[in-house]
Amino acid sequence: MSIASKSTFTISSGQSKPNRYSEILQEFLEPADVLLNGGRAWDIRVHNDGFYSKILAGGSLAFGETYMDGWWECEALDELFYKLHRAMLKNRIKRPNKSLWSLLRAKLTNLQSRSKVVNVGGTHYNRTSELYQTMLDKRMAYSGAYWKTATNLDEAQEAKMDLICKKIMLKPGMRILDIGCGWGSFAKYAAENYDVEVVGITVSEEQHKLGSEMCEGLPVELRLQDYREIDEQFDRIVSVGMFEHVGAKNYRTFMKSVKRNLVPDGLFLLHTIGANTTNKVIDPWFNKYIFPDSLTPSPQQVSEAAEGLFVMEDWHNFGSDYDKTLMAWHANFLNGWETIKSQFDERFYRMWRYYLLSSAGSFRARSSQLWQIIFSISGVNGGYESVR
Repeated sequence: MSIASKSTFTISSGQSKPNRYSEILQEFLEPADVLLNGGRAWDIRVHNDGFYSKILAGGSLAFGETYMDGWWECEALDELFYKLHRAMLKNRIKRPNKSLWSLLRAKLTNLQSRSKVVNVGGTHYNRTSELYQTMLDKRMAYSGAYWKTATNLDEAQEAKMDLICKKIMLKPGMRILDIGCGWGSFAKYAAENYDVEVVGITVSEEQHKLGSEMCEGLPVELRLQDYREIDEQFDRIVSVGMFEHVGAKNYRTFMKSVKRNLVPDGLFLLHTIGANTTNKVIDPWFNKYIFPDSLTPSPQQVSEAAEGLFVMEDWHNFGSDYDKTLMAWHANFLNGWETIKSQFDERFYRMWRYYLLSSAGSFRARSSQLWQIIFSISGVNGGYESVR
């Protein structure tokens, strides 16, 4: 699951004197209606005077790190980030020199190659399973849920899984490939409710171990395997919350791998977080602490990767639902913190809250999207009927 891709930034301080740092930062925040040391829930309350100059010099990486270090507080981080995104402040900022290296590195190297794949997906998902068992729903689905008729997280995640099953028109006896299967939540649901056989692949040893235990006794096989290694035939293929880890250099390879393994009249569902514009690198804070070397695709990138390989049958955006999902995860994390905190420290606690709530704000502001896209190889005879 890659949650929100934001542009790297540094605010230019020009020739201003050090005692002007707070004024410069406040002026920058003004369009978002955010006050430094204000009294509203979304305002920033500064506890360390070094905050101002550090943010002006270090941008979004420094913003996240100073929060982790307790230099500032905000009662409602989700609302703070909603306002920052909604005001489109990234249009008023410029990239620091440091990000030039990130751009060059992304251009000249394949950050999501086979040799690096464990760093891309495994680092985040190999964290202790107790963290995710505390935070997620009972099936441990770690991707955006579908809240159309749901009243709680368990219902919303099952609604998402059933929506996927209906969209790909599952029938008893079919063989399904789940690329990036996590702990096997979808594989288990499909096998239990639609009488199908599922092969799920992941690059996380922790996910593979626990997921295999959760799916025991079902026609489900979870493998520790990269998508580029698969060479079999499946009636349906799904990828739920994994495409964010593929990387722009590998989008076409990914689509070719899917087509190679899909029967001629099969269907492929891609469930992914989406960006409104094409980006080359992920936000530096998210890259360092949450999803190393990941990237959120744009509509153009998805379309170009699939062009000539698939017919795009349906494109469903329910990005606002991810806001609700993240807030539910955050509530579970807070409620369960006492049971897991012995495995972590205070800095991790602040980092994880910052990750969940900043992401929620991004989806709430519609800066980030959540897509389910249906592909066929030659087009569905008679046309594809969209399911919502």
